[in-house]
Amino acid sequence: MGEFVAEIKGRIDETHQSLQAARAAGDDVLADAHASELEDLHRIATRNGVNPHCG
Repeated sequence: MGEFVAEIKGRIDETHQSLQAARAAGDDVLADAHASELEDLHRIATRNGVNPHCG
């Protein structure tokens, strides 16, 4: 389970950074895509007993 936790948290961090960059660039379409992906990753994490907000 340790590898899964590390992978999902890494993907959450990367996606969050990409979301912030898209917002800063004013790219609303890309920001929406990243926000949707982030929601999916949070759902996957939670469903598997991983707190997506602890880093």
